[in-house]
Amino acid sequence: AVRYVYLNGIMQGMSDTIFQPNGTLSRAMAVQILYNLEGQPDISDENLGYPYSDVDADSWYGNAVYWARITGVATGYGDNTFHPTDSITRQEFAQILYNYADYKGYDLSAQGDFSTFPDAGSIAEWAETAMSWANGNELINGHDDGTIDPKGTTTRAQAASILMKFDQNLVEK
Repeated sequence: AVRYVYLNGIMQGMSDTIFQPNGTLSRAMAVQILYNLEGQPDISDENLGYPYSDVDADSWYGNAVYWARITGVATGYGDNTFHPTDSITRQEFAQILYNYADYKGYDLSAQGDFSTFPDAGSIAEWAETAMSWANGNELINGHDDGTIDPKGTTTRAQAASILMKFDQNLVEK
């Protein structure tokens, strides 16, 4: 999966020689990946408003965060922050991918079966549809211990696997 996302320009390494598969995926990384998939569209003519007090517009992820806000792919929090360096949970990543799929006009009808996951009740209400869609498309599956782990952090290796399946199962259709 890491090889696939790297060779297909979906994810980059943390440097020229390090991918850091066990590192956590941050919110900034998640939106940057999707912004890259879009070819880094020019947003210079947009009225960005810069509502996030914790996002420097000139940072490596600045345009990606504002593109995500403009398109509805990802939003910040009610306190005018985005928390770009926070680790992204599995349910947050599912929601962002779901929003991106909606933005792209992809099929959103898949539904997973949470009856086999003992921790399915811990999925946040706001993430239930996205998690079901992600599971139904086999993007986010359970861990070896049988849990779906919605509040667990997403590692870069997990993100690579999810994004490879997303590209192969949804984008290439």
